[in-house]
Amino acid sequence: MNQRVYTPVTQLSVGMYVIELDRPWLDSPFLFQGFELETEDDIRAVRDVCEYVYIDATRKRKRPAPSKSGQESLLTENNIDFSLPPPAKLSVFEKEFTRAENTYEEVGVLVSDFMERIANGEGIDTKAAKAAVAECVNSILHSPDAFLWLSQLKNKDKYTAQHSLNVCALSIVLGRYLNFSTANLNNVGLCGMMHDMGKMLVPLDILNKPGKLEPDEMEIMRSHAALGYELLKSSHDMYPGAIDTAYTHHETLDGKGYPRKIGQKGISLFTRMVTIVDMYDAITSDRVYQKGRTHLEATNILANMAGSQLDERLVIKFIECLGVYPPGSIVMMTNGCVAIVIEVNELQKLRPKIIILLDAHKQRVPEKIINLADMLLDENGKVLTIKGIVKAQDYNIDIGKYYQQGVLQRGFANDK
Repeated sequence: MNQRVYTPVTQLSVGMYVIELDRPWLDSPFLFQGFELETEDDIRAVRDVCEYVYIDATRKRKRPAPSKSGQESLLTENNIDFSLPPPAKLSVFEKEFTRAENTYEEVGVLVSDFMERIANGEGIDTKAAKAAVAECVNSILHSPDAFLWLSQLKNKDKYTAQHSLNVCALSIVLGRYLNFSTANLNNVGLCGMMHDMGKMLVPLDILNKPGKLEPDEMEIMRSHAALGYELLKSSHDMYPGAIDTAYTHHETLDGKGYPRKIGQKGISLFTRMVTIVDMYDAITSDRVYQKGRTHLEATNILANMAGSQLDERLVIKFIECLGVYPPGSIVMMTNGCVAIVIEVNELQKLRPKIIILLDAHKQRVPEKIINLADMLLDENGKVLTIKGIVKAQDYNIDIGKYYQQGVLQRGFANDK
């Protein structure tokens, strides 16, 4: 039997177990009804919203618990050094691409299977999800460019499953850029993969409606956050942060998000990251009711929301980690050729590796890899440079078809 003790928040200490707040749990940012204060950050979070709480004196820890192997202490913005450069890539695009390709395909099938099972009233295989995320982490640590390139192969008919995979990958890419440990990369990746699972419990006629949703339909669509929370909460051994992110990824710092309008104090670091990459992938994807926008358009939207709705430092780092011309971008060169970006040079982000697809007359040419960091000259003796990103459809380019036709493999072969 618990020993319920009234405790002003000024008297809280690490190790105490909170069982009741001075307000309803649903009016607070806390995910679980009952939790241990494991860090000073936990105490500050309670102090931010409460004047007093009730603790269970029978569950108070006498001394800090020893850390468990493979687990990380709570990661917040306060213990990230935003000034550090990203870690070195463990490999290069060409060497990693085949493995990344296999991982992307296998994990994509798994995510689709998860969603089908959920739609049929079944649960999530948490063990399989964690193993799949670990494969993504391993590949992205070797070459984030390979996974980023694959994330451009979007199919609007498979949007929901691909979106969950892409948000998983982009969250890991951002976490790598911020020097996260492997354990934290696995955690944020799982948050990304699981964030939209509640959509599988939304009626398909609303989920796939080609036009604008009516107000009552929008309310049903928005229920996916609470539905995802309940689904993941009932899943065996699910990472608590993923449960929180499913519930909170549509909240905004200004408190105008949904479903609880909780504001910045209730939004965790991992959720802030997933919210940003979720928006980016949605904006740049073709949907049943809209055409995807370019990388530049998407990053401009994110930048305009930074500081008010989105975490400013994380938005800046996300844009930095993708680069001005991320892998998979279709670009116009200063000599009139059209190319596709395959790998970012992290020290010279304006000069990535590219494959020329069309010549100055917009005729298809044999694939050739060019490293713009080599400062090669064009036909007029000027240094070849990217002029800007263009829309693939404007030049009749289908990235998916080019990929299926082996454009990358031929480019690598011709580069030997």
